[in-house]
Amino acid sequence: MKDFSYITNSSPAFIESLYQDFVKDPASVDPELRKFFEGFDFAVEQGHVNGKEQAVSGGATTPGLPADLDIKKEIAAYRMILGYRNKGHLIAKTNPIRTRRDRGANLDLGFFGFTEADLDRQFYAGNRVGLGTTSLRNILAHLEKSYASKVGIEFKYISDQGKVDFLTNAMEKDFHKPLTVKQEERILEKLNQGVIFEKFLHTKYIGQKRFSLEGGETTIAALDAIINTAGSLGVQEVVIGMAHRGRLNVLANIMGKTYEHIFSEFEGTAVMDQTMGSGDVKYHMGYSSDVQTPDGKTVHLKLAPNPSHLEAVDPVVVGFARAKADVLYGSEYDKILPILIHGDASIAGQGIVYEVLQMSKLEGYNTGGTIHFVINNQIGFTTDFDEARSSDYCTSLAATVQAPVLHVNGDDAEAVVKCVEIATRYRQQFNQDIFIDMVCYRKHGHNEGDDPKFTQPGLYALIDKHPNPREVYVTHLLESGDTDARQMAQEMEKKFWSDLQDRLDEVKQNPLPYKYQLPEKAWRSLRRATEDDFHASPVTAISNADFDLLFEQLMQWPDDFKPLKKVDKIIQDKVKLYQEEGKIDWATGELLAYASLLLQGHDVRMSGQDVRRGTFSHRHAVLRDEETNKAYNRLSRIPGANGQFRIYNSLLSEYGVLGFEYGYAMANPLSLVIWEAQFGDFCNGAQTMIDQFIAAGEQKWNRMNGVVLLLPHGYEGQGPEHSSARMERFLQMCAELNMVITNITTASNFFHALRRQITWPFRKPMINFSPKANLRLPDTYSTKADFTTGSFKEVIDDASVENAGAIRKVLFCSGKVYFDLAAKKQKEGVKDVALVRVEQLYPLPQKQLDELYQKYNKATWFWVQEEPLNMGAASFLKMNLATINFGVISRQPSASTATGYAKVHAQEQAEIIETAFSI
Repeated sequence: MKDFSYITNSSPAFIESLYQDFVKDPASVDPELRKFFEGFDFAVEQGHVNGKEQAVSGGATTPGLPADLDIKKEIAAYRMILGYRNKGHLIAKTNPIRTRRDRGANLDLGFFGFTEADLDRQFYAGNRVGLGTTSLRNILAHLEKSYASKVGIEFKYISDQGKVDFLTNAMEKDFHKPLTVKQEERILEKLNQGVIFEKFLHTKYIGQKRFSLEGGETTIAALDAIINTAGSLGVQEVVIGMAHRGRLNVLANIMGKTYEHIFSEFEGTAVMDQTMGSGDVKYHMGYSSDVQTPDGKTVHLKLAPNPSHLEAVDPVVVGFARAKADVLYGSEYDKILPILIHGDASIAGQGIVYEVLQMSKLEGYNTGGTIHFVINNQIGFTTDFDEARSSDYCTSLAATVQAPVLHVNGDDAEAVVKCVEIATRYRQQFNQDIFIDMVCYRKHGHNEGDDPKFTQPGLYALIDKHPNPREVYVTHLLESGDTDARQMAQEMEKKFWSDLQDRLDEVKQNPLPYKYQLPEKAWRSLRRATEDDFHASPVTAISNADFDLLFEQLMQWPDDFKPLKKVDKIIQDKVKLYQEEGKIDWATGELLAYASLLLQGHDVRMSGQDVRRGTFSHRHAVLRDEETNKAYNRLSRIPGANGQFRIYNSLLSEYGVLGFEYGYAMANPLSLVIWEAQFGDFCNGAQTMIDQFIAAGEQKWNRMNGVVLLLPHGYEGQGPEHSSARMERFLQMCAELNMVITNITTASNFFHALRRQITWPFRKPMINFSPKANLRLPDTYSTKADFTTGSFKEVIDDASVENAGAIRKVLFCSGKVYFDLAAKKQKEGVKDVALVRVEQLYPLPQKQLDELYQKYNKATWFWVQEEPLNMGAASFLKMNLATINFGVISRQPSASTATGYAKVHAQEQAEIIETAFSI
């Protein structure tokens, strides 16, 4: 807030001089003071200042200040206006249960130098709030109603004047407009549905967990208003992510899920289908529907499934929305709206919320703005708000991206509805995030079997006596003169209760009609994977003509583009490698995979830290002009390609970005979606997404997903944080064909693995443990024929073996260690040892391994790995590869993944290789 105390303490002559400066050059004075003087001029032009006729002093061309004007008082009044705009939220009556904490707002009359005697004095400052010249009493009443009633708004940190003006106008004008009778009836209807639904479940299913919305039922009216307003503003689809609390109520009264289906889940008789998902509790489920707004607009609704890591769904929702915008709406974000429903404890305590906020304005992750709706329980599980955060508000992080926050009392349904309507208009106009912090309460404990009085006896003594939001609204309508409100509410309750009983008694309720979108039709054309699908991979080769076309296009750029000399040389060396040796390196093989999919009409999206050039400077998918810094996407000009290649360097986030990409892949099975970690072990920052979504999503919610994780992995003496992507963690989570784990050693096999992701008639997450130093190792290069024939090889046999019967030992391994073993074998001319590469660790290629076990039936088998014995694939193979009798050669068990000393690393590595051949 601007402090004009230096002006109010100055002489009239100084103020006069400031005004004269303003008249000569308005830009020469402080912007806020300029507004004040502009308002003063307006008042003079209207002929009224302090209620008296005034003339321009002396008839001069430049006006002066009227002689009887108390400019100090006027500026003090303007300071008060700014004070309420900036800090009125600190005294707003937003808490329906208990008195708010004093946060030192300093908005009393004395702070601005006023006394009670000034209240009836006329002030032209009233023009600044649209009241004209009026009394201080009227100005104060208007400010309290606008900024300190049941709503308080935080927006002083916003620098965009257009947004400030929008919000100021919304609070000082739009917010005061009365609702129509039709709007009041709609609010009462939604409150009735929300309240009675919870009462019914509480009566019929005593003791069952349902994470009720009781105390926050106004959420139903709020979501209804968002959807209706959004529909009128051109939104065609709304994607919602939310926590447990109120989920069943939202499913029933917003999404239109039949009560019969919800009740059958309580009864334990539900038959899960593709729409609903399977394998998780009822308050984690997702849903889709098409709803009709009162204006006759059809809005497609999607509620995302989510785990108990409540805020983990946030990046999934925004990624899903971004994919839908790209695929269905030509990247017109106005047509799809993400809504994230938070709990107060989780939005303040979970770092993922901050990561998602930091994505909101970035090119690769922007969704045109998200509406954040906080169901503020004032409590976590059992933790009061003063133990749950250091910030004034649970939403204080909104200031980091200059997102406004509307704090509103959950008992004032009309205020809540007005807030969400303002928020929806703001999002559509400015395409940026906005928050609604609805302060309410939680009627029961964390769940219905929990007694909250154990930890908050005082708070819950107040809650027990407090009327529900529906009762509060009926009382409001009666006090407002609506004599029919109580009867209307009683009739609604009676009818709704009867309807609920009918549903419970198995009277059929027709679900809302639903029309599948194109991406959903694509999902429905796929099928579940079976064991047989992993016996051999589908053909993923491309034609010779396509190979030639793609290679040529990848190795050129526009005539007016001048890449860095070093990059130019790197690419020319790739061309030379192919022309002279017929070889394709790793990076080119990868880009060929993407390019070939684009040629087939598939989109490819990739993100991660520094992925455009690659952490190890190998990819160079996007080049930079050394003179203009202009970017050139090497996959953007492929003749005949209908797919788009979208590649983005991400913010320094793993959790948020991986969640976003998972959501993107969930929306569209026809796109290849890839996240690359800068170093493989960085995925531990995204472990929640891996555990809750990637590894378990198909089993929990019947949702396939084809997202690809590229995790650089390999022991090269770079220390514990840059060696291991923790392969053992992923393998431990593998079961029921839930994902694909690969550790690939050749450029062409990587090419086929990527193409296989889209070729399969199903989708599986793929985690590839990518090389680092081996990106440029000649032994990883492939020939053209490797790309134009065949498919992915789950296992690669030793091509140097001439007589299988002469093999006395088989060393089978995966990834980088193969090249160390091969170098040793070649150097020493070993003929009686075969090296077998397992390129896919899960689903385990049992058939191929069994065939090789029979082929080398005279040999002793050893699994060789770089990782310590308690890491890597050793324990997984011992548990799952029962048909082969083998020993394990590895580093000693270790608490840390690797040593940080290069000499120690080299010694350990040498011991592994030596042991493998000498044992």
